[in-house]
Amino acid sequence: MYKRILIATEGSEFGGKALTHGLALAKALNVPIVVVTVTEAWSALELARMARLHNRNPIEHYEEMVTAAGNHILTHAADLAKSQGVSCETLHVRDSHPADGIIMAASQKGCDLIVMASHGRRGVDRLLLGSQANEVLTHSKVPALIVR
Repeated sequence: MYKRILIATEGSEFGGKALTHGLALAKALNVPIVVVTVTEAWSALELARMARLHNRNPIEHYEEMVTAAGNHILTHAADLAKSQGVSCETLHVRDSHPADGIIMAASQKGCDLIVMASHGRRGVDRLLLGSQANEVLTHSKVPALIVR
């Protein structure tokens, strides 16, 4: 059925549910996973704020924070996969819109299923904050399993 599953997580409780569900599916099917976390490019407004707070190199500081957060998320996912006997590769996609990074990772890694969470936003929140899950469903050529 599936030969390689991509699991997208940003380290939140919702992303954890997708990771748990994707791992269970991969274990049942005896297939490897790729866990991806995507971080967006730095915001000029945020960097300006950091500079006003006397941060001498806000871009370097941002990159360090992004690297540390990504490593934490991916290490946790790899440890969880290992404890369940699931072969796991990790990938940190930087400077990308989350949906675009997820779709690109699935394509590059030859994944035939994307597992990710949806925050279940509705109404104005969904309009203002968008839905990465909806964007992946709309634009991906790879099937997606959305965990609520």
